[in-house]
Amino acid sequence: MNNNSLADIASCLSGYDPNALPVAQAQAFISQMVPRVQVVESLAIRSALGRVLARDVISPIDVPAHDNSAMDGFALRSADMAAEGDTLLAIAGTGLAGAQFEGEVPAGHCVRIMTGAVMPAGLDTVVPQEFTKLVDGKVLLPAGVVRAGDNRRLAGEDLKRGAPALRAGRVLHPADLGLLASLGQAEVPVRRRLRVAFFSTGDELRSIGEPLDAGCVYDSNRYTIWGMLQRLGVEAIDMGVVRDDRAALEAAFREAAACADAVITSGGVSVGEADHTKQVMAGLGEVLFWKIAMRPGRPMAIGRIGEPGHQAVLFGLPGNPVAVMVTFYAFVRDALLRMAGAEGAPLPMLRAASAGPIRKKAGRTEYQRGIVERGADGAWTVRITGSQGSGVLRSMSEANGLIVLGHEQGNVAAGELVDVLPFEGLI
Repeated sequence: MNNNSLADIASCLSGYDPNALPVAQAQAFISQMVPRVQVVESLAIRSALGRVLARDVISPIDVPAHDNSAMDGFALRSADMAAEGDTLLAIAGTGLAGAQFEGEVPAGHCVRIMTGAVMPAGLDTVVPQEFTKLVDGKVLLPAGVVRAGDNRRLAGEDLKRGAPALRAGRVLHPADLGLLASLGQAEVPVRRRLRVAFFSTGDELRSIGEPLDAGCVYDSNRYTIWGMLQRLGVEAIDMGVVRDDRAALEAAFREAAACADAVITSGGVSVGEADHTKQVMAGLGEVLFWKIAMRPGRPMAIGRIGEPGHQAVLFGLPGNPVAVMVTFYAFVRDALLRMAGAEGAPLPMLRAASAGPIRKKAGRTEYQRGIVERGADGAWTVRITGSQGSGVLRSMSEANGLIVLGHEQGNVAAGELVDVLPFEGLI
């Protein structure tokens, strides 16, 4: 974490302008100012899925521990294979997985072997069973079906003793749990789960189950934010809807900052909004208010709030439902992963041909909701989902990806390739 003031961090960004901030500059700023969870705990590997590895895991053993067969077949000595023509070998015995063949294998002999079984001493090659024939109790190996060393997995081929098996900062996936188990490791050190408190602001918002008065709407943002947080494996703390009242807002912000590492709000950060949210934010810590060169999602607040001994990172998102989701994926997702201790990588982008023309102004990043499909020729195409208004949440529900049009990019012609951020695995 950069312990400098937010103003000092901003001063290091070339051409920093909070009233016209490019997306990339905002992302760079946030990556510098967020702290990381320091507390480490040890978990059983079945409880560690989705958690962030706190330290490198060093392999205590070779994997595999011994040379072994990669096939069901016959293990043999490559020197016994005929230089030309077929080879006929006597069978000296059988090697099973978990039951090593004991004894010497004489010249001109082979051993029936199963996948995973330890290679008998002196043998270096396995011929798959389907390539052989039995002739008078012996194995006939046709010429040219294997070469010396084929189908033998060497000790330590997957992982050598003393080598890093998993690096710190990795978000543990199902295959990682299997890898840990293969090393005989029952527990794993992980960082404490990140705590994220979130709430919506506005007198017009109603929670599900409440009567919908004239001019009021049901709060959808808390549910989309909750869903997006679940994908990150954080501890999500839903604090409901907070009315536009200075005392109520201050109490909510103080409670959120005291119990969480990060606080996410929706609403109350646009210029001219008739509420107290921005004033309360600014009074509880160091908070910057940005107008980001993007669509949707221009207004945003970023800062640190709370008491001197415990400050939470604040993400004040706009109130429009689509803008909430876009700003979360543009800025908040990677920041939360970084705070959790994860070594992040840029989200994978797909290149697809635009099914139609898209109007776009240079000088801002635009996120269009799109439907990506594979054509008959195997190429990817993408089309927008109708109205792209920032309040049309249905446009996100129907989409399976975001078309990301860069800061300097202008109008897009039909057939032109564009970047698409796929939703699969993301939301």
